[in-house]
Amino acid sequence: MFECSAPGKLILFGEHAVVFGEPALATAINLRTSVTGRYSSEPKINGRPLREGRDNYVNTAMSKVWSGRPLDLTIKTNLPSASGMGSSAAVTVATLGFLTSLEGTFSKEFIARSGFEVECEVQGRASPIDTTTSTEGHAVYLAKEKNKGFLWMIERGGKKWFLHARDIPRMKIVVGDTGIKARTGPLVENVRRLAEKDDSARKAIKEIGEIALEGLDSLRNGDFDKVGELMNRNHKLLGSLGVGHRLLDKYVEAALPLSYGAKLTGAGGGGSMIALTDHPEEVSERIAELGGRSFIVETETRGVIVDES
Repeated sequence: MFECSAPGKLILFGEHAVVFGEPALATAINLRTSVTGRYSSEPKINGRPLREGRDNYVNTAMSKVWSGRPLDLTIKTNLPSASGMGSSAAVTVATLGFLTSLEGTFSKEFIARSGFEVECEVQGRASPIDTTTSTEGHAVYLAKEKNKGFLWMIERGGKKWFLHARDIPRMKIVVGDTGIKARTGPLVENVRRLAEKDDSARKAIKEIGEIALEGLDSLRNGDFDKVGELMNRNHKLLGSLGVGHRLLDKYVEAALPLSYGAKLTGAGGGGSMIALTDHPEEVSERIAELGGRSFIVETETRGVIVDES
């Protein structure tokens, strides 16, 4: 039987603000999750029974698209979970890709839309940028209106997100993983509550959106000095929203002397930071010396793919 795989992602700019409709920019990375499977007597993952509460993303994805015989899905990944690198989006998109391919209904737009709904149901609140980036590959820019490179519009709860494909320079990025697994849903909810009562939080969210737009322009112009400056500012703003962590700050501080810029990526509260640098091995070593797990990743052009070989 064939195999379907999908990449992880990194949010370069705009995390948390994107939930409020502000712009954001993400890129696919060359760490992937693959799904294959076979028919079985009962639903399973890697040979064990599929269970609610433990396999929520796969279970919810299957409930949306699969009505056939039970399957034993084999899932392999080199993406660490709860680390800000899109592990949930990758497993969701790869699962949907596998199941729709099995049904003969594979469609990237359908997978991106369905994947977003899966993440909303599991997490309570989400942005469509993760699953669209994992589906489409390349870089994905989320904006408030339709622009060049438009892919699709996704709407939920009165909000509209316009997703666009973007080309950015091929880059190596160091990811420093704290090993602290923070759940996305509660972090997003805490930011929402803060924004409801705190004007400075609302201003921070708006500025993060402005940084995302400026960051995209700077990347396309190859101005990495400006990109780094914007990353540093983005990191401070996210800290002001209460989603930072002392280890993330330590890793950022260690990376900065050898980097254009560094910031947390993803939901925060632990998870990972990223550094844009011409010295990835040295930055990786510095993070490892602080006890973090470091990865040197590259931007990825491939999104969800089906391998029938």
